[in-house]
Amino acid sequence: MDAAGYPPMQGSGSASASCRAADYSAAWDAAQQQKRQRCQDSSSSDQVGSSTENKSLEASGAELKFDYGKNEEEDYYFEDDDYGCYDEDDEDGSEYELGPTDYNQLLADKFDHLDLPPGVEATVPWLQKVERDVPGKFKSMSEIEEEIAKKYNFFKQFDTVEDFSDHHYAKTSVGKARKEWAKRIQHEWSLLEKDLPALIYVRVSENRMDLLRAVMIGPQGTPYHDGLFFFDAQFPASYPATPPVVYYHSGGLRLNPNLYACGKVCLSLLGTWQGFSCEKWNPAQSTMLQVLISIQALVLNEKPYFNEPGYERYANSPEGLWSALDYNDTTFQHSCRTMLYSLRRPPQHFEDLVAGHFRERGRAILAACKFYMEGHEVGSKVPEEDEDKKENQDGEGSSSSSVPLTQQNKPALRANRNASFKPNLEVLFEELLMEFNVKGADTAKFRAQKLKNQQAAA
Repeated sequence: MDAAGYPPMQGSGSASASCRAADYSAAWDAAQQQKRQRCQDSSSSDQVGSSTENKSLEASGAELKFDYGKNEEEDYYFEDDDYGCYDEDDEDGSEYELGPTDYNQLLADKFDHLDLPPGVEATVPWLQKVERDVPGKFKSMSEIEEEIAKKYNFFKQFDTVEDFSDHHYAKTSVGKARKEWAKRIQHEWSLLEKDLPALIYVRVSENRMDLLRAVMIGPQGTPYHDGLFFFDAQFPASYPATPPVVYYHSGGLRLNPNLYACGKVCLSLLGTWQGFSCEKWNPAQSTMLQVLISIQALVLNEKPYFNEPGYERYANSPEGLWSALDYNDTTFQHSCRTMLYSLRRPPQHFEDLVAGHFRERGRAILAACKFYMEGHEVGSKVPEEDEDKKENQDGEGSSSSSVPLTQQNKPALRANRNASFKPNLEVLFEELLMEFNVKGADTAKFRAQKLKNQQAAA
């Protein structure tokens, strides 16, 4: 006798299992036939008169109870079929048609509580359970962070992609490409691949040579530091006789006099602003690389307030300086909001750069937010944590001469700052902390401080 109580049979195990599977299949068919018979008997009894019906009910009462007791085990396993009679003419069945996998799973569920002989499940496909996702199959946080870092490290400064479905100019066609036009675009690609400066990344399309997307990382020492700023460009059919058209992904925010909330990029080189002849587009000399460098150097600068025409005359006045600092406060808040937009909906083909960049720079951005909320100027140098530790270690047990030196190195605090700056930045800080933490940035210091503050408040 085997473990299930069945006597051993001669021949292969598979033959024995097949026989037992066939027996169960026959039992299934017999059970189904009995249910059809009961349904037909029930239907015919409905046609009898009232007096006969009452007698039938009385006579069949005991029989129904008896049948229930007799077939209790059978009805338990096949209770799904008791909801209605089986209609042999109904070929379509339910409006929802189960796929093979779902159908097999449905049948297998009916036999969950049966003590089947060994080998039966292996020979009947619909008795084999479908493997479901289990927590162990999901990637751990460390694996996800490692993958983000790897993709970020291998992200090229210049590369070609197949298409730009979310490009601002994707639906604007330039018509049939001329040979000279295509040759000039390829020359632009060559320049970009070879001479792109640091902090600028570019993607061009193989299927749409007229489309280009660039992202710039905000330079240090400016209110744009560590931010990501995306631009979509298109080479018109008349290029290079006319300059490319450029759109800035603003998110509805205007964080520079040259970058409008509607996406317009105001630049003499693009013909969107008046300027001297030497600043305008020259078909023989101007390039897309020149456009990108101009945006990086002239637009994303230290004091963008003075980019506004006519404001440069106030650059050396106290009023002009205060206005420039106030503008930087607003600009940095807009930059933080732009970071959130990029994190939550990264532009196509730059997903790996967005995730990796903020994973690497998230801690520095949060430290800058804290530093500015303490009253320091936006764009000023934020002390590194390593330097703070070194200063603290040097100060322990030493003379007090090191203390005045540390105080001297601290930048002066801003006076007369807008009262809304700190509460607004606190809200942005909390949102950035959550997003950076998801990307695997080093946020332990800030999370610990947050927990400490919550415990103190409680």
